[in-house]
Amino acid sequence: MRFPFRFVARSCKAFHRLRQSPFLLPDSAVSRHQSIAVLSHQSKDERSYYITTPIFYVNASPHLGHLYSAVIADCLHRYKLLQGFNSKFSTGTDEHGLKIQQAAEAAGKDPLTFCTDVSERFKHLFSSCNISYTDYIRTTEQRHRQAVEHFWSVLWKKGHIYKGHYEGWYSTQDESFLTPLQVDDAVDSTGKEIKVSLESGHKVEWMKEENYMFRLSVFRSQLLDWLRGNPQAVQPEHFYQIVLQWLEHDLPDLSVSRQRSRLQWGISVPNDPEQTIYVWLDALVNYLTVAGYPDNHDQWWNVAHHVVGKDILKFHAVYWPAFLLAAGLPLPQTIHVHSHWIAGGKKMSKSLGNVVDPLQRSQLFTTDGMRYFLLRQGVPDSDCDYTDHKVLKLLNAELTDSLGGLLNRCTATALNPAQVYPSFCPLSFPREQGGRAVVEDYLMLDAVKNLPAVVEQHYESMHVYKALEAITACVRQTNGFVHRHAPWKLDKRNSKEQRWLDTIIHVSLECLRIYGTLLQPIVPEISNKLLSRLGVQPGERSWAALNFLPTYQGMDCPFEGRALGSDTGVLFSRLESQNVDEQKRNKAKRKKN
Repeated sequence: MRFPFRFVARSCKAFHRLRQSPFLLPDSAVSRHQSIAVLSHQSKDERSYYITTPIFYVNASPHLGHLYSAVIADCLHRYKLLQGFNSKFSTGTDEHGLKIQQAAEAAGKDPLTFCTDVSERFKHLFSSCNISYTDYIRTTEQRHRQAVEHFWSVLWKKGHIYKGHYEGWYSTQDESFLTPLQVDDAVDSTGKEIKVSLESGHKVEWMKEENYMFRLSVFRSQLLDWLRGNPQAVQPEHFYQIVLQWLEHDLPDLSVSRQRSRLQWGISVPNDPEQTIYVWLDALVNYLTVAGYPDNHDQWWNVAHHVVGKDILKFHAVYWPAFLLAAGLPLPQTIHVHSHWIAGGKKMSKSLGNVVDPLQRSQLFTTDGMRYFLLRQGVPDSDCDYTDHKVLKLLNAELTDSLGGLLNRCTATALNPAQVYPSFCPLSFPREQGGRAVVEDYLMLDAVKNLPAVVEQHYESMHVYKALEAITACVRQTNGFVHRHAPWKLDKRNSKEQRWLDTIIHVSLECLRIYGTLLQPIVPEISNKLLSRLGVQPGERSWAALNFLPTYQGMDCPFEGRALGSDTGVLFSRLESQNVDEQKRNKAKRKKN
């Protein structure tokens, strides 16, 4: 005899109402509810979070590395919002310095017009790639000039800046002063012997001039104490150790100005119009400018986290903390460091023709597709290799086939003709083995139940690729669960078979709900589409809503019996290699013309 669907649902619900008891709640559920209660009583300031990208130098158009920094910071910002934090996220452009002055002259533009043109390209890229910054700072803004002048005055009054003579190597390309140990001999394209930076390979020149010096040398022991007392201050561990090695050696005092006759494009030293503030001191203060410095910055500056590329690690982990110590300000909570992207095993360069245009690729592979690839393949402590083939292969396998295939299968009218979130029956899938479920199914439930904690750990340490590895592994387990029990083979005329079919679909949709919620910081558009298809409302997508399979714990499920969303389209369309090749050919033709 086949029982009507509503009778089956009622009987199963009655069964887990009988099992409801506070003593049956698993430890993880109790701790989650306790932590939510604690968080709700925290003050607004305690729940603030401030994440920054570097401000990007406007001497050239944005490249893949710029987008990578922005996507990492955006991911952390969105994740904190899901957790209920009041999060601020800043990015922007660094627009002063000799390199900009020279680039503007070469382009036949005045510096501000030149900077505005390039800065708008960054804004356009970030807008196109769904970068949800809350503040876009330009160092040519008046609010920033005022912050820099105030910061300089504080350092000057405290005696940390003095007038002196600088003599040594300087790289205009890096806007960096170098010690003799950081310089090597080389030959330029004409065969002329030159000196270059060991780190960047850029040409350096001997500079001798009167300017202002910062007493960097006196802060070495304080920097060491800070790092040794805060081993998570620079992440990953590899870069933390590099900074410690730097601090084992004496730190020479740092030149923090240039003669105005050599550098006009910058902020003048207060009370000395013949000197221009060094571009890196100017640029680093942007983080304080956005926080509200010098007036109301405490709420944000006390919870500051930086995302930086490894090439600017010394500026952020040595110079910047020293400046802050000198000014009597708190140091950043965390400096998250990432490595670089190469293409086809080689450093990207215009001469090799292997520069990847991030805007063009995001249009080709979709915004969420590029975000997913960068965060799935980007390993912070080692350089990562980009090829179009890798992007296509990864996205088709994990977004189209694995995640998209699972959603399509579990929401298909053939298995779910009523198009609802079906009921879970604990008689079919009991807490103790004995129903239709097998050992692998229980292992899957444990993996998905623990997944939010695993993902949280990896998001916090900026190992987003590890979070995605964990999510992908669970998606595979859920696909295995569906294939193993083949609900399409069950006889819907048999009430027990129908209950088991509904339970398979319910469990699978609950898994998908968890995946969709956790993936929101990575692929916001895909996650929205997935959760909307499941009928999950916007207010049910927070970190606090990650209560997996409540019916299995004897609690009511708010989604059970709810209508699924109406969008039955493909979650992520399959990418075809011929489309990629065609776009490349068209781009090459446009360049020739």
